[in-house]
Amino acid sequence: MNFLARFKNEQPASGTFRYGLKYAVAGLAGLALASLWPHLAQATDIQEITTEAGITAWLVEDHTVPLIAVEFAFEGGSSQDPAGKEGLVNLLSATLDEGAGDLKARAFQERMEDLVMRLSFDEGRDDFYGSMRTISLNADDAFEMLRLAVTEPRFDEEAVERMKTQLVANLRREKNDPDAIAGRVWSETVFPDHPYGRPSKGTEETVAKLTPDDLRALQKRLFARDNLKVAVVGAIDAETLKPLLDRVFASLPEKADLLEIPDIEPKTGMTETVELNVPQTSIRVGLPGLKRSDPEFIPAFIMNHILGGGAFSSWLYEEVREKRGLAYSVGSYLVSRDHSGMLMAATGTRAEKAAETLSIIEEQFSRMAEEGPTPEELRKAKDYLTGSYALRFDSSSKIANQLVGIQIEDLGIDYIKNRNEMIEEITLDQVKAVARRLLAGKTPTIITVGPNGA
Repeated sequence: MNFLARFKNEQPASGTFRYGLKYAVAGLAGLALASLWPHLAQATDIQEITTEAGITAWLVEDHTVPLIAVEFAFEGGSSQDPAGKEGLVNLLSATLDEGAGDLKARAFQERMEDLVMRLSFDEGRDDFYGSMRTISLNADDAFEMLRLAVTEPRFDEEAVERMKTQLVANLRREKNDPDAIAGRVWSETVFPDHPYGRPSKGTEETVAKLTPDDLRALQKRLFARDNLKVAVVGAIDAETLKPLLDRVFASLPEKADLLEIPDIEPKTGMTETVELNVPQTSIRVGLPGLKRSDPEFIPAFIMNHILGGGAFSSWLYEEVREKRGLAYSVGSYLVSRDHSGMLMAATGTRAEKAAETLSIIEEQFSRMAEEGPTPEELRKAKDYLTGSYALRFDSSSKIANQLVGIQIEDLGIDYIKNRNEMIEEITLDQVKAVARRLLAGKTPTIITVGPNGA
């Protein structure tokens, strides 16, 4: 189960691509770590470039393998869905590569296959993401395909209807998925009357009503130069890259036309149960958390690792799985959005053990608030978090993704260089203080989905 959203500083990227690279190119991606990570660790090879049209991008240049990875994001994700048209941004992500320019859907896909390139789009609550992978030999043609998808999508009726059918089928399957239900009910419960509370992928009814004209209008107001972040990693130099980026993005509007989204704090003390005839009960427990810009985010990040973020070393894992065998997986995580923050815990267990499992999770929340971690636990958490950071850069794709995320969060071009030092500087008192701030005296909201609503 992937509990985490797409990249929000320390949260790994998620999402899959519908079209794969040739095996040779996939192999090249795995080779990138040896040459790129040492440069990234010293933060000496991240170039900030500005094109003639004023497009700013971060570039990590490396010619060890003939591969180029491009990641970009536009501010404004599914929270930009107009009321009654939930799922529109998700549909946009599914249809941008279903034909563009003079190429209809099949011809567009065949052309990408011929170019040995990969193109995908994804939506988050606050941002819309794009990715491209290509071999350097085909860079010129690959960037042209990206330009077509971003600036000249066709949104043909047949293609849009086909993708809507797939999305509606996915929504129907999720009606019997306890985790999907728990996530939807959680959002509705803690964010009422707010864009975060609406289903990000829409409903069968809202998706069915979406039209190509809806997509065209959204693309025009969402894709602009002022809300764009770009990162490029691989076998290309700055002077070659600049005109390619201008070709893709320079014709976009100067400013995006985004809906204003208000800040909101998740509601606490709410309890919702959903009855579903499945073998296990899915559980969500949560409290308000922190935005990434909060000065105490890094202490909270360390605290959460000890509480439930460490896969095999956390308090929740030890108490719920190791000691009692109540669940196969259990964890906690921070969700930092542009307009809210959450501290969540999630697991799945047998219906008759749901109450016991919930009680243990709440006990660990209270224990963290009252006692906090030990010096040894803090040392182990720091060792893991600093030592494992390189794993986020074991391919050119991951590096590019991380660089875009750092730009989105406005952490600065030196963040990779400074990040581990920032973690090492956090004291035990700071971790205990943020634990009290987030957990002491708080009544979490609890969502359960399972047999008899247990």
